[in-house]
Amino acid sequence: MDDERYAPGMPVLDRQAHPVRLDASGRPLVPSRVPETRPTPLQDWFIYLSIGVLVCGIVAISALQFGTPLGAPIVKVPVLIGGALLVVVTVDAILRIWRSAIAWLPVDRGRGWFRFVWVATLVVSLVGLLTMMALVATA
Repeated sequence: MDDERYAPGMPVLDRQAHPVRLDASGRPLVPSRVPETRPTPLQDWFIYLSIGVLVCGIVAISALQFGTPLGAPIVKVPVLIGGALLVVVTVDAILRIWRSAIAWLPVDRGRGWFRFVWVATLVVSLVGLLTMMALVATA
């Protein structure tokens, strides 16, 4: 080493300056993750709620495939329960991705803006979901 503080047999301290790691193009490497500092409220329940949405979707779609009308309770009830669960899961995902986008902006603006596109996509899908739920509820 060319550091005058280094003596043979002494450990290299982590607080000493490290060279900046570069990629093949010579640009500094960007971290692959940004730590999540505030978990979302439903983080532990996300999978379980998604399973409920899946089961409700299977029941409603199967009933529709067998020719049940849209206004029948076997279609209406699973759509409204599953839809409500999906709304909760989607809002939780929007919050998580929004926080991720804010965290990425100082590190890598491109990745931050990409996450904002995902937030916009989820908001549009949420509007579509609420519209479909309203159509089923009024059928």
